[in-house]
Amino acid sequence: MNDPRRSADLGHSRLDLGRPARVGMPEAVFAAGKTAEQCVDIVVHLLEADGEPVIVTRCDDAHHTALAALGPTGTWSGTLTWRHAAAHPVARQAPVVLVSGGTSDQPVLDECLGTLTALGVPARVVRDVGVAGLHRLIDALDQIEDASVVVAFAGMEAALPTVLAGLVAAPIVAVPTSVGYGTTFEGVTALLSMLSSCAPGIAVVGIDNGYGAACAAHRMLGARG
Repeated sequence: MNDPRRSADLGHSRLDLGRPARVGMPEAVFAAGKTAEQCVDIVVHLLEADGEPVIVTRCDDAHHTALAALGPTGTWSGTLTWRHAAAHPVARQAPVVLVSGGTSDQPVLDECLGTLTALGVPARVVRDVGVAGLHRLIDALDQIEDASVVVAFAGMEAALPTVLAGLVAAPIVAVPTSVGYGTTFEGVTALLSMLSSCAPGIAVVGIDNGYGAACAAHRMLGARG
């Protein structure tokens, strides 16, 4: 059951059932590009396997409709989850805090929140505290300062992670989002801004990659608890 090389060939997909034994996290299902039937087949097999959490990201309406019959434990915008893990011992003491620059970042934040919840990582959400109204972030600092890890979501010029890195001691995972006007180039400006931050020690994931940010935070906490 704990074979790190264990897999299951479904014809259309080959499931990596040994991933939890190798890295402490299960494989997630990326629904985009898969049919609803394929996703259902994958989730059924995962639910019949060990007792690991099941996470499906980037679901469209057809995926949602088909997977609803399997009774998901949680629904987070385009992310569906089943069989959540027990609370992570580190995050029980100090939660991961998710901070968004604006309400438009919500779908990406939800992907992160759903993934963390399925992995048993308690998370607190602080929404809409972008630096265009810096007082909003300052007013919310007492909700952020005790974090074990901070995940910051921002589009536009994406200054939020840099400001946070100058205010709190926790590790910061920065998530550029494809939100903004004109020369934001679907998140490329935010990505380059975060990569060029003058605040040392910020870890940056890809554009709109809420799932990857959750996995990064989980690894920072210690994947095996």
